[in-house]
Amino acid sequence: MIKGIEHIGIAARDTTALAEWYCETLGFRIVSQSDDTPPSYFVAAPNDAMLEIISASQAPRADHEPRDAGIRHICIGVDDFDAALAELEKKGVTFTGGVIDLPSGGKVVFFTDPEGNLLHLISRPEPLV
Repeated sequence: MIKGIEHIGIAARDTTALAEWYCETLGFRIVSQSDDTPPSYFVAAPNDAMLEIISASQAPRADHEPRDAGIRHICIGVDDFDAALAELEKKGVTFTGGVIDLPSGGKVVFFTDPEGNLLHLISRPEPLV
């Protein structure tokens, strides 16, 4: 039977730099690195959710809008939104807009990783499930 999502893959121009950014900026850790050149990585978040970072082809990156069809962002859950926001600001993360207050009492803010992938921080007063 299906257990759930094991990982999400990101194709990157510089796999090592992107894996290091997720570790240094968001507190992920490298759990696996291939012997390929360039290497592929599995990086795990503190809650063990994983990203696979693989080498991108040389095709130009397609521009897209946040609501175009397909996978559009990676959501990073936090307990203390203001502290996480301040920490990311100290690390030089550039946000794509301001903080959005959710009707539920939570907060969201969007930003990109060095490869241009859209992420956002979210805090929720109650978990979805």
